Amino acid sequence: MDDRTRIAALGRLEALVGEWATESVFSFSPEPTRGRVTFAWELGGRFLLERSQVEHPDAPDSLALIAVTEDGYAQHYFDSRGVVRTYRMTLGDDTWTLMRDRPDFTALDFAQRYTGTFGADGQTITGRWEVSHDGGATWEHDFDLRYRKVR
Repeated sequence: MDDRTRIAALGRLEALVGEWATESVFSFSPEPTRGRVTFAWELGGRFLLERSQVEHPDAPDSLALIAVTEDGYAQHYFDSRGVVRTYRMTLGDDTWTLMRDRPDFTALDFAQRYTGTFGADGQTITGRWEVSHDGGATWEHDFDLRYRKVR
């Protein structure tokens, strides 16, 4: 990948940079679960670090490192349960997707995907996580995840 292409791809990540309040709706809690996520540049602006904290003991806190790849982006995910995963990622003008449908550091007992849509002002992302137990042939709702930029 040439520098111009890499710089453009890094520039698109700027839409995520900042602090976000999150709200999740999990099956294990009748009330929405609140949290915080920050996205910050690391290592000279070559990588985007995501840190999340969730205000529910059954939901993990996490770190993720987002990198530009030849075919888009990769998100390397680590959480407080000891889970390690790699997601393929895309980021367009109004859509953010994360996809895990290949084995990585942990067994692929199920596939996962997140699809989020940016609000017109770029200050919200409304999305949902889905799971597939048949290799991605069919998807079922896992939980909703919404972001609201606070700074």
